[in-house]
Amino acid sequence: MSAQAVPEEKRKGQMGGNERTPRRLPPGARRGGPATGVGVPAEKPLDFGPSARRLLGLLRPHRGRLLAVVALAVAGVGLTVVGPLILGYATDLIFGGVLSRQVPAGLTTEEAVARARAAGDDTLADLLARMDVVSGAGIDLGRLGRVLLLALGLFLLASLLTWVQAHMLTGVVQRTVQQLRADVAAKLHRLPLPYFDRQPRGELLSRVTNDIDNVAQSLQQTLSQLLTSVLTVLGVVVMMIVVSPLLTVLTLLAIPASVLVTRQVAKRSQRQFVAQWTHTGQLNALVEEAYTGHELVRVFGRQREVEADFAAKNEELYRAGFGAHFVSGIIMPSLMFIGNLGYVLVAVVGGLRVAAGAMSLGEVQAFIQYSRQFTQPLTQFASMINLLQSGVASAERVFAVLDAPEQTPDPVTRTPELPAAGARVGPVVTQRTGRPAGRVATGRVEFEKVSFRYDPDRPLIEDLSLVAEPGHTVAIVGPTGAGKTTLVNLILRFYELDSGRITLDGVDVTTMRRDELRGRIGMVLQDTWLFGGTIRENIAYGRPDATEEEILAAARATFVDRFVRSLPDGYDTVIDSEGGNVSAGEKQLITIARAFLAEPSLLILDEATSSVDTRTEVLVQHAMAALRSDRTSFVIAHRLSTIRDADLILMMEQGRIVEQGTHEELLAAGGAYHRLHHAQFSAPVQDDPSPVP
Repeated sequence: MSAQAVPEEKRKGQMGGNERTPRRLPPGARRGGPATGVGVPAEKPLDFGPSARRLLGLLRPHRGRLLAVVALAVAGVGLTVVGPLILGYATDLIFGGVLSRQVPAGLTTEEAVARARAAGDDTLADLLARMDVVSGAGIDLGRLGRVLLLALGLFLLASLLTWVQAHMLTGVVQRTVQQLRADVAAKLHRLPLPYFDRQPRGELLSRVTNDIDNVAQSLQQTLSQLLTSVLTVLGVVVMMIVVSPLLTVLTLLAIPASVLVTRQVAKRSQRQFVAQWTHTGQLNALVEEAYTGHELVRVFGRQREVEADFAAKNEELYRAGFGAHFVSGIIMPSLMFIGNLGYVLVAVVGGLRVAAGAMSLGEVQAFIQYSRQFTQPLTQFASMINLLQSGVASAERVFAVLDAPEQTPDPVTRTPELPAAGARVGPVVTQRTGRPAGRVATGRVEFEKVSFRYDPDRPLIEDLSLVAEPGHTVAIVGPTGAGKTTLVNLILRFYELDSGRITLDGVDVTTMRRDELRGRIGMVLQDTWLFGGTIRENIAYGRPDATEEEILAAARATFVDRFVRSLPDGYDTVIDSEGGNVSAGEKQLITIARAFLAEPSLLILDEATSSVDTRTEVLVQHAMAALRSDRTSFVIAHRLSTIRDADLILMMEQGRIVEQGTHEELLAAGGAYHRLHHAQFSAPVQDDPSPVP
């Protein structure tokens, strides 16, 4: 769009009173901000299963890397679970060596067992029967060293595989979140303007920043742990069955108790996490609103009210966050308690089995390690429940943006009936007059029985027809809420018509691509918008391919050059996104220069000189006359002095054109325009004491 691009459009009270939450701040904060709709309804309870599956589905484009991650995890976990068995064998070597010193030299193991039983020492006999004993040999240090080196090598290799797996998984997660951010950004450009009318700005920003960051953190910390935990549990169960089926059954008794505790606690924490992120978005909306309108907050002395609102919302967020994390935090200590009970049971039964000669000491040691490895993944999973639920709750809020209904799609091909946007024969302006050169008059706009309403139950524009001829200036006047800005927003297709059609040079605007349509329209709003950058870059925003000479010519024609020359850095002066280091009138001049540089075929001026002083307004009016030359212009104005020379003036009331004509014709008619003119220039405005019917 060659027009001044703005992140929010003026809606001047057309949305209907029952659709908005009243402002807590004095009017004057940026329009379209989070004050509209801060009291958003409570979100539905988290639909954990489908949302979690959809979140994991975002990883599908990286299937190859995920398979490699799974393979590395299987190998790493496999090496890890073999370790305790090897260490148990090392324990048997040490214990067997100690026992071998108690066996007289020259006896075989069978003879030593028989002698112990004959002596009535059945426990020693059972121990000797389970051990590889060489009478009188003691501990075989060489063999023990080789076993320990093997265990060390397995653990080192398992750690290396785990590191590679984590590195690959980090890349997958960050690429996935990068694509999610790109999808959300692209989605925002496809959403219709009414969506932003209903969304508090801070709430929407929280969804596309805080919530996506929380999704990234949750995926990063949970995926690797979940994968490792599942594989560890499976591997450990297999090894425990190999070592002792009886002790395995005792250990598995902890699973039902753990699942029951986890499910009961998770049910209560899900709602809390949804509430936490809902209150986070609302608090961000409140902070953004207060910051945007901080000057008016101070002027009207409403700091205490704002602080009270913040404290109340902050308290709600504290309670939701405390409840979510406290409730979910109960899971881990509960499972640790259950795991410790299982550990004690395994130690007692295992000791009895060793004493009975049914197991070796090393096997019991290995099994105790396996029981720890078995309960540790369950405990880790419990500690991740709160993070997982928080991430899925944030993902659901992001998915709500991605699932929002989009604006009607654009045609695939461009409209061939219209000349190329921005086509020109000569330079942007002539150096002598400052007027555009070499342009053909285009931009015939026709409204054919147009009807539109924001609220289906509240009519606004009904059966409106008008024609704006090429090169003519059409002024639109009327009271606030009459539908003046709505009229030009319909030309730009910010909103779709309920019925009728609008044509540009005979072509229905709904058959044109939006970028093509808006590329032919320049717009200067009462609410100026500048981005963080230099003054030169802000002017060139209207046409990025403009040369330095064209930028300077547009600045001189719109009197921007006059004040820029007085700045220390000139056109390289950096202004912030709020334009805080230039005055309101200077910001307005920069936006006019931006539209001047774009050379649109259709120009829309919405109270474009409202922020400039009277002397500068006269100069700007000359610049606007040059800007409007040979192009159709729609001028929305409250000050009638600025539209005296308009070719056609439309007087609007309640969405209808009640009068139209030139300035002189409308004054002579003595109607609504005459009364408005008389109120501005001939008499003070007085309140009508009669009751409103």
